Amino acid sequence: MLKMAPSALLDHYLGISRLLAGQLEFRSAIRAVAVEISHIIPHDHLDVCIIMHGGKYHTAYETGLETAWGNHPPALVSGSPIRTLLWGEVSFILSDDASRDPRFNFEGSFVRPIFEQDLRSRIHVPLKVEGDVIGALSCSSHAVGLYTADDVANARSIADLLSPYFFALRAAEQAQRSAIVEAEARAREEGLRLGALNLTEALERERQRIGMDLHDQTLADLTRLSRRLERLTHEPDISGETLEPLARGLQHCMQDLRQIIEEAKPSVLQLFGFAQAVENHLDRSVRDSGMAIELALLDETDGVIDSLDQTVCVALFRIAQEAINNAVRHAQARRITVRLRALADGISIEVSDDGVGIPKPRRRNGGGIDNMKTRARLISAKFAISAGRDNCGTVIGVHLPIAAQVPRAQNARNDA
Repeated sequence: MLKMAPSALLDHYLGISRLLAGQLEFRSAIRAVAVEISHIIPHDHLDVCIIMHGGKYHTAYETGLETAWGNHPPALVSGSPIRTLLWGEVSFILSDDASRDPRFNFEGSFVRPIFEQDLRSRIHVPLKVEGDVIGALSCSSHAVGLYTADDVANARSIADLLSPYFFALRAAEQAQRSAIVEAEARAREEGLRLGALNLTEALERERQRIGMDLHDQTLADLTRLSRRLERLTHEPDISGETLEPLARGLQHCMQDLRQIIEEAKPSVLQLFGFAQAVENHLDRSVRDSGMAIELALLDETDGVIDSLDQTVCVALFRIAQEAINNAVRHAQARRITVRLRALADGISIEVSDDGVGIPKPRRRNGGGIDNMKTRARLISAKFAISAGRDNCGTVIGVHLPIAAQVPRAQNARNDA
């Protein structure tokens, strides 16, 4: 290869510097200077690989031929054909025929592009900033034995021009990634904060509802019974017929109290498991409504739900409980089906009915649907509400990804 005059080389080096100005990402930068570099070092393939922060992975940006190096996600430096250069063990690599060069062809080396694109002659020089290797500049040709020591020297000069610019691009990219990660973390934190706030408000409303139930129903009944007992103490003769209404009233009060306590604490869930608790709530809700509704519970989980953390299990039950309540109270349904499934990607709960369908939007009042959405969000589950088949009825579903929750049994093993 003929040597180029120093003035011509200088013009091309200045051209590379001018072309780099204004380039804001790696791929556009290497493609912008490819032609100028080709005047100095003829090539069929040109690429720059950049070592990512941490030094374990690298990414390639190429021009000319497109290869699996440029289309591949970040790869291990240990698998790179030029790993010795990236590790700083050698100052350059010059090969007359890379397909036969043992320096490239070691076990685990990602050399497929060399053979697929017939890349024979190769030059590799490091990109350095303050003595640290941040990547490499690589030139390849289909011809065998094309490059010389002079080409290595020219490649080093080009690398000196590229290194500070690519170092700045890497720093900017890392800053952008950090900003994205921080923004996502803040968004998650804000979502959890709002979710916790909504749940707190929902729990406060529930607490107030229980208090009103106790005050307006049970306490009123007990007060009335107490006054009747006080009047009876002044009567000379008290018969069984006189006491029978009092006994019946006390039984009703106790039944109402059990109902309120049961709704406040799902003891069936804790004692007998998720499916049994759902079935129990289905039966009780329909029985108390006095309506003739056909019920179906399809449990395809093999008890997987019961292995979840208790807090998550209770949240899922509350969602199913609210969905059942909505179907019984508002859907005018003839059939309600609850389907529990353990899928490859998580746990799915679906409550469907054949009733009047999703109501038209009304003034928001923080009702049951909002509570279900909030509970689902707090356990990283997906909530959905839609019309049933042929737009008949309503389907409420919640999907808990497996990754969102570690079973209690696994936690126990880890703790051990």
